[in-house]
Amino acid sequence: MKNTLHPKKNVAILVGVLSGIISGFIKFGWEVPFPPRTPERDMTNPPQHLLEQLGMSHDLSHLVYYFNDNPRPIMSFITHFTFSIVCAIVYCVVAEYHPKIKLWQGTVFGVFIYVLFHIIIMPIMGTVPAPWDQPFAEHFSEFFGHAFWTWIIEITRRDLRNRITKEPDSEIPLTAPFR
Repeated sequence: MKNTLHPKKNVAILVGVLSGIISGFIKFGWEVPFPPRTPERDMTNPPQHLLEQLGMSHDLSHLVYYFNDNPRPIMSFITHFTFSIVCAIVYCVVAEYHPKIKLWQGTVFGVFIYVLFHIIIMPIMGTVPAPWDQPFAEHFSEFFGHAFWTWIIEITRRDLRNRITKEPDSEIPLTAPFR
């Protein structure tokens, strides 16, 4: 079967998958010093609650695996990384055709994702409380965490794309002086 995707899209998708995985770990790391939720609200975190809203049982949504005798919520991790990878693929593909998405090295896209999901979609769905019922610490962690997350997507995207294609970003002519 012939590959019908444009080579630019193929690279963008591959880079999106890789940068989504890397940035997913970065977002986890951000939440260590800046946890977005109180321990009580994290007993069922937003990914677990969303999965339950979609019909998954409480037992399955809270399924854990153990690493170094520490229980880790596998369904939350799967949801977290799926979201990160999908957003990174969208970002990397769009960046090939609409460079304005890279505004402020991708951080504007991260803030957009924060507002779209944490302020609009998840509160409307009842996955998280209304924005005015969320503590300031949650907004702080999620706002800056999403900006940092997409900055990592952008710097990873740029580096991997340039290494794979041996070319600068699509909006920069090959004749541009090196700076």
